[in-house]
Amino acid sequence: MRIAKKTLALTVASLWTLALSAPVLAEPLKIGMSFQELNNPYFVTMKEALTEAAATMGATVVITDARHDVSKQISDVEDMIQKKIDILLLNPTDSVGIQSAVKSAHAAGVVVVAVDANAQGPVDSFVGSKNFDAGQLACTYLGNALKGSGDVAILDGIPVVPILERVRGCRDALAKFPGIKIVSVQNGKQERDRALTVTENILQANRNLKGIFSVNDTGSMGALTAIDISGKDIKLVSVDGAPEAIKAILKPNSKFIATAAQYPRDQIRLALGIALAKKWGANVPASVPVDVKLIDKAGAKTFSW
Repeated sequence: MRIAKKTLALTVASLWTLALSAPVLAEPLKIGMSFQELNNPYFVTMKEALTEAAATMGATVVITDARHDVSKQISDVEDMIQKKIDILLLNPTDSVGIQSAVKSAHAAGVVVVAVDANAQGPVDSFVGSKNFDAGQLACTYLGNALKGSGDVAILDGIPVVPILERVRGCRDALAKFPGIKIVSVQNGKQERDRALTVTENILQANRNLKGIFSVNDTGSMGALTAIDISGKDIKLVSVDGAPEAIKAILKPNSKFIATAAQYPRDQIRLALGIALAKKWGANVPASVPVDVKLIDKAGAKTFSW
């Protein structure tokens, strides 16, 4: 199943209609949500949307933050299983390392839906953005903004599939511009402070740098600070569509020129709808890729999560 933004709302509504038409249980549903991190507006938005959606159906929610520690995430999931959750929404910090927890949840009869990043093991479905497309959109925009010429750096992140796919999409896009050269790929760990320091080092080592692609908006804000401090004319693109990034794009003469926006609120509602449908016996798709959208200054005027 491939979900475009214009049909996403209808798809979510249909799934909720199916899920919520099931008989009322004596005990409220218990939903577990394990995030790879909650120090990121993208995942905070997901958390808020999940809490709101669960409240409309009288479900209880258990939410945990793995803080990018797969051992903690496995422990968190095992604890949720002990608490008798019915549904596990999983945003893995390590797609391979979390496999044992996925198997444990499946063995306990828990419906498992991976969100944003897929997980190995018997997941019932995966809902996530088209991350390759996101990287491709952002870096195509960057290549055109640089008129097809110049040195470019990639501000990488943790090695989970969404990040790897964004970088792959960016490389694919930039390869179509013979005059553009990727001169540095450094890990900003998707964190503002780390990205600032890493970007400063990139700028010092690459005096002729003209552009930067950041794998997420939190990292891009650190990169933008480093660019502004340097006083150099370096164009920045990213992925996510976070409110702070949108504001930065709208500022006059901003070096932050575009972000490939995702829809975290819609993703989590879609994932929950699919999990509920599966819980009540419906057939659900193995994966649901959700479209992304390139947001530049013109689009930023009306865009929000």
